Amino acid sequence: MRPARTPDNRALRGRCAIAGVATFGCGEAHGHDDMSLLANAARLAVADAGLTMDDIDGIATCSAGASMWVMPAIEHLGINANYIDGTMLGGSSFIAHLLPAIRALDSGQCNAVLVCYGSAQRTSTLSRSAIGQARRALDPQPYEQPYEPFMPASAYALAASRHMHQYGTTRRQLAEVAVAARAWARLNPEAFTRDPLSIDDVLNARMISDPLTVRDCCLVTDGGGALVLVRSDRAKDLPHKPVHVLGAATACWNRQISSMHDLTVTSASQSGAQAYAMAGLAAKDMDVVALYDAFTINTILFLEDLGFCAKGEGGSFVEGGAIAPGGRLAVNTNGGGLSCVHPGMYGIYTLIEGVRQLRGQGGERQVANAKLALCHGNGGTLSSQATAILGTSDTL
Repeated sequence: MRPARTPDNRALRGRCAIAGVATFGCGEAHGHDDMSLLANAARLAVADAGLTMDDIDGIATCSAGASMWVMPAIEHLGINANYIDGTMLGGSSFIAHLLPAIRALDSGQCNAVLVCYGSAQRTSTLSRSAIGQARRALDPQPYEQPYEPFMPASAYALAASRHMHQYGTTRRQLAEVAVAARAWARLNPEAFTRDPLSIDDVLNARMISDPLTVRDCCLVTDGGGALVLVRSDRAKDLPHKPVHVLGAATACWNRQISSMHDLTVTSASQSGAQAYAMAGLAAKDMDVVALYDAFTINTILFLEDLGFCAKGEGGSFVEGGAIAPGGRLAVNTNGGGLSCVHPGMYGIYTLIEGVRQLRGQGGERQVANAKLALCHGNGGTLSSQATAILGTSDTL
């Protein structure tokens, strides 16, 4: 593969900040559809920023079930946008939306960008098979779909199996990821699943796709999430402490899992390196880490690819509660997609949790003196990857 050129985005470091965040209907939101969840989260985020919908002149959103989703979102919200982004990269999309929005804000094209998402995946009146058929029609994969693999679980199980074979990673180490996520979720009143979870519970749970049991797999929930991005000079006059975007990058090397050059290395190694370069920081500087944990193997792969440990050492890195409350690294402090919320695409929730931690709004799960957060999104089957580094005003 041709090596990627690292763009020099240092001039955009800290130029924009997240001024408002909100979630809505996370868990089971009976009576709401995708657009209703999006709209409610959007209105709450705009209010959290101390703005009104009339102040919003930019929007970024997408849906797994509609190819032109941004247009009805504009219609429902009643905004007149000078900046519109409907890029769909799967669950990494909402982190990937940051850098283009920053460019638009910095150029003066717009003044306030709303990034928003909603999905009633859990309580939708559509059957799971109908949803799956619609998604396959929008995203055909001609070399894999004819064999009808159990996607996406089988793709991640393949990556987990390869990591176990190549590096000696164990089922117990994968289970550590799920147990740590649950321990954080038990501190979060918003989390959908908060009952106790042990290593043995994960190992003895129903097998979904060998070696992954149901407890190695993310939740299926409803939920809406939104954030408001403005220029930093404006953010300082709004109600909350600004959370500045110090670095942001997106990378993609493949769509299908069968097209990966190495099942143990994702393009997070590229998006992470570029985000660090823009921010002038490194993994060792991060206080909070929010990773897209659709499956337990994700967390291990991304900890490696984003530089928190060497390749192949992710399993040993998470042992002994190392990423749980009180461990060496605060990972997925809201409970992640494994225990907090996962309405089809999870990426926007990594940003929302990062902002809340840096504002000091984490409640029982608050990480002391948190000033820097890394938020990472994953789309498809280890396909698109997007990384953002957020910081308080002290880090500018």
